[in-house]
Amino acid sequence: MDFVSGVGNINIDILYSGIENIPSEGEEVYSKGFDIQLGGGVPATMINLTRLGVPSKFCTFLGNNMFSNYAKDQLDFYQTSYKNLYQGNGMPLTITSIISTKKDRTFISYSDPVQITKVLEDEIYAYLKGSKIVEMTKGYLNVYKRLKAEGTTLIFDVGWEDSLSLDKYSEYLELADYFTPNQKEALKITESSNLKEAADKLKKYFNKVIIKLDKEGCMYVEEDNTYIVPPLKGIKAIDSTGAGDAFLSGFIYGLYHNYPLSDAVLFGNITGGSCVQGVGCLTSYLEEKKLLEIAETMRPQINRAGTDKYY
Repeated sequence: MDFVSGVGNINIDILYSGIENIPSEGEEVYSKGFDIQLGGGVPATMINLTRLGVPSKFCTFLGNNMFSNYAKDQLDFYQTSYKNLYQGNGMPLTITSIISTKKDRTFISYSDPVQITKVLEDEIYAYLKGSKIVEMTKGYLNVYKRLKAEGTTLIFDVGWEDSLSLDKYSEYLELADYFTPNQKEALKITESSNLKEAADKLKKYFNKVIIKLDKEGCMYVEEDNTYIVPPLKGIKAIDSTGAGDAFLSGFIYGLYHNYPLSDAVLFGNITGGSCVQGVGCLTSYLEEKKLLEIAETMRPQINRAGTDKYY
């Protein structure tokens, strides 16, 4: 049976919401909302894919501390298939405090780094081998090269960082079949002043260029044609945490079932839009039947109109 897979750290999000302003040093504020949840990354994508009925699994790193035990309980709750590759005494998860205000979010994170040895790479490769689709993350380039040679479709997503550049990620981009940056990331990684310039530079790596437009949907460029795929309408956005991973789950769902790119992007917009209606990565989501029902009503809205505004 075909399956989707990946490798990545578990993220534990400690969420504070309903705060007017970030406190200055020496000050204290109380939030109106508080929660602890599994965070984003490959595990979140695989959980959402499982919810959509797509066979999925992933490799990760869990220790014997309270956060690792919480993560194990949550993964069991979500009926997720995974393999723990960690045998040390540290805390290899990423622990992130997320403070959400009306304007934006602020993050403070901690993680013990995991040393990626040749033995560990071989274990990861053996677990991912045979995947139809793999979500790529930084740090496992040799694994992805082996999978690519065997015909696995590779999808690369990258979070924001000040050092984003084509030079830094060129080997990943050359391997990937699809790259899914948002518009801020696309402009940064290509050092461009507008999305047309960014898309033109990404064409060096991809026949089909995808740039997420946040609340305005998603743009994709195929040959000389640019299309705008509409966002999910009528949503009440509460928290954008995990929206990118949710987009990936819908997008990968489309590729897994061999839908055209336009539908895969549309599915991503729908799952991503659904995610922002709840606090955290996994609170608000869609199952397969509802996803397909919504997509059927939105499909006629995919067009080339209005692309000039992004160029």
